[in-house]
Amino acid sequence: MDLFKTYKLWPIEPVKGLGCKVWDRNGTEYLDLYGGHAVISVGHCHPKYLKALQDQAAKIGFYSNAVENSLQKTLADKLGAICGYPDYNLFLCNSGAEANENAMKLASFTTGRSKVLACTKAFHGRTSGAVAVTDNPKIQSPFNKTDNVEFIALNDSDALEAKLATKEFAAVIIEGIQGVAGIWEPSAEFLKTARKACDNYGTLLIMDEVQSGMGRTGQFFAHSKSGVKADIVSMAKGLAGGFPIGAIIINPAIKAEYGMLGTTFGGNHLACAAAIAVLDIMKDESLMDNAAKVGDYLMHNLLGNKAIKQLRGRGLMIGIELNPGFETLRDRLLFEKHIFTGGAGANVIRLLPPLCLSEEQAAKFIESFNELTA
Repeated sequence: MDLFKTYKLWPIEPVKGLGCKVWDRNGTEYLDLYGGHAVISVGHCHPKYLKALQDQAAKIGFYSNAVENSLQKTLADKLGAICGYPDYNLFLCNSGAEANENAMKLASFTTGRSKVLACTKAFHGRTSGAVAVTDNPKIQSPFNKTDNVEFIALNDSDALEAKLATKEFAAVIIEGIQGVAGIWEPSAEFLKTARKACDNYGTLLIMDEVQSGMGRTGQFFAHSKSGVKADIVSMAKGLAGGFPIGAIIINPAIKAEYGMLGTTFGGNHLACAAAIAVLDIMKDESLMDNAAKVGDYLMHNLLGNKAIKQLRGRGLMIGIELNPGFETLRDRLLFEKHIFTGGAGANVIRLLPPLCLSEEQAAKFIESFNELTA
């Protein structure tokens, strides 16, 4: 049996990791500024993270959600304290796409409406409903197409107000920062318009923080900078540092009914232990402050490079839009300088490193970037 070939693969297999470094089978060391697509939040193989998983696996690794699991409540308390939503309720699942599916389903249950408003260039996942609100026809099969989703341009406040004024929409879903699109940020004015319009017209505001959350921007959620609070926030990726998990936090005014949402693997013992360890490490090692500091260092020291058309982002979520002629730069960083980065099309490099990235490691990237673009 062969693998179903849905990914273009680099001919490199990381087999060991530590902090912001990984090593391949040949022992070659790489600087990881990709973090497995923003997943490795507190660094590879953090000893406290490993111990938490090992200790939990030695007790019980899984039981269903038909019984109590006190780790879920511990995770809810720690998450509420660090994210600024201490009074919200937590539902745990397995991935970012599943988190967004449940967020939209819950909004539809609550409002009795079927339509969702999304933004152009958005990416919310690859399951059916998540694909429907993703602005990418390449991943939409005929099965995913629906009349229940409409799109407006990010930061078009007038269009958002006009759509929600029809009172047809259960929810509007907005990324804290658009990642796959190339690091585009909703303005504070746009988010404030969304909040006010949702309140006026009975629509729920969903913030998708799957990639932009978990401290990556220097705040736990990217949208918190605006002062706006969402009705539902989705998250995943870095929440458990590599162990599969998804979650939504839910305004307490939204009431649950038995059977409304459900999951087999969501919130299992190992996933909760991993997420609790991540939140503890993030707090104990001030990793959100570090993300802000090192992110500012990167942005400041990349300015002025002739290869760069525009720098976008906050903290350790940075988009480097390249001028024409530098389309091979990401591959050259990997194969010549042994630095992993992310991409968004041919002309945007995405930096999504572990939040423990040091200024010295950031300086190594800047030096390598400058050498390859000299």
